[in-house]
Amino acid sequence: MFQNDSEIEVIEDKKQLYSYQQNDINSIFDKIDNCSANYHLLYQLPTGGGKTVIFSEIVRRYLEEHKKKVVVLTHRIELCKQTSKMLKGFGVKNKIINSKIKEMPDQEEYSCFVAMVETLKNRLNDELLEIDNVGLVIIDEAHYNSFRKLLSSFGNAFILGVTATPLSSNIKLPMHENYDELIVGDPIKSLIDKGFLAKATTYSYDVGLTSLKVGINGDYTVKSSDELYSNMAMQEKLLHSYEARSKNKKTLIFNNGINTSLYVYETFRAAGYPIRHLDNTNSNEDRKDILRWFKNTPDAILTSVGILTTGFDEPTVETIILNRATKSLTLYYQMIGRGSRKLPNKDHFTVIDLGNNAARFGLWSEPVDWQHIFKSPEFYLENLRDDAEIESHFKYTMPDELRKKFSNTEIVTFDVEEEHKKAIATNQRSKIVFENSIDQHAAMCVDNTEDLNKARALSRELFDDIECRVKRFSNCLSKSSKNYREYLFDDYKTKLTLLIGKKYREKIMNED
Repeated sequence: MFQNDSEIEVIEDKKQLYSYQQNDINSIFDKIDNCSANYHLLYQLPTGGGKTVIFSEIVRRYLEEHKKKVVVLTHRIELCKQTSKMLKGFGVKNKIINSKIKEMPDQEEYSCFVAMVETLKNRLNDELLEIDNVGLVIIDEAHYNSFRKLLSSFGNAFILGVTATPLSSNIKLPMHENYDELIVGDPIKSLIDKGFLAKATTYSYDVGLTSLKVGINGDYTVKSSDELYSNMAMQEKLLHSYEARSKNKKTLIFNNGINTSLYVYETFRAAGYPIRHLDNTNSNEDRKDILRWFKNTPDAILTSVGILTTGFDEPTVETIILNRATKSLTLYYQMIGRGSRKLPNKDHFTVIDLGNNAARFGLWSEPVDWQHIFKSPEFYLENLRDDAEIESHFKYTMPDELRKKFSNTEIVTFDVEEEHKKAIATNQRSKIVFENSIDQHAAMCVDNTEDLNKARALSRELFDDIECRVKRFSNCLSKSSKNYREYLFDDYKTKLTLLIGKKYREKIMNED
């Protein structure tokens, strides 16, 4: 988003095109040279693959081969500046059309213009820009729908949309309605294998998302996300996951709400870790200061909300923490992509997922059928795994600290589904699975304590395990309503308490 001199130098060093970039450029020019003048082409390439480098070379080559002008559209002012600098690095003289440009008497001196959608729309309405001779329009981050309002203004121009995820931000406005064809670039795994992107190792932590609500934009609301991710249990899970997987590594944390991010800041600060908070209410000077600190601090942690998903490039990031759930495929790839930049001493990075996102979309580097998503976005979205299905496959893993308290017990796991299959196969009641699970938990508590009160106190530390077993048991019965699970949970705890008392009496009698 903000760049210092060293970052600008990195951009200008990218003039040398890689073979996969040159191949894609040739494919795009094949369409420019052989399709109709007003053809609409969409090009997909993963974050970190060099989309800006590619379309900058396309602009340079187009201006060299055609006697027409080029317009490059972006959706944020920071991207306008970065694009303009990249184009200059390719020898393309260009003019940024921003809100400060009220008149354009010098437009004949330029063959390339870089603009934001609303600004360009206003200049066109004011008839300040001559667009009769525009032959190519390039749309960066083309999955955003704000660009649609300008397409009719360039009815005689070749439109090239560029995106990492060819899935419209509005399901009611699919991209295949505006683009005639999709060209898919190298997939993430190929770019990793060729040494262009770092490899991600993902650690997923099961999170119950049933309290989250979906807003009119199709994603989880900030309010419901704040309520879930600000609570003490989730803050502890976040801190634990950081300490287990990312301690002393440069870490970027993505949140859905400002309140959550502020809670994260306080939690990590209280634990003694170097952390800063950043959101869209920070001033430009504050942002620059925070990002400069983040760049220069080896073990820095930056907790943020919504503003570092595009236009932000900090290759030294070692860990991405998704401290939120999202239903946006684009956002999922954008967030993880912030850690995928390769460095001489960095070929791996870590992803910590606290929103079941990998279970919903698949791992970041897994193959994706972008042609199918482009042509049938509704089908793709309708067949995404929902939260209830994801949670039905949760398997409880006892934390190491708790496992130590059951050191006298060899096996603390219980496969509910397998036990249910055995019960059905031997014509036993399904309830026997429930009872066997309670019996195991009761024995664990009695075998690892010295008196009845301590055994019952220890049983209360099993509530997460009990909740998971109850959910899986109710799914075996095809009864998964919230009220039924709550009844089973309460019934389980009551019977466990009674059985612990019974087993302790038997233990005392056996000892006598």
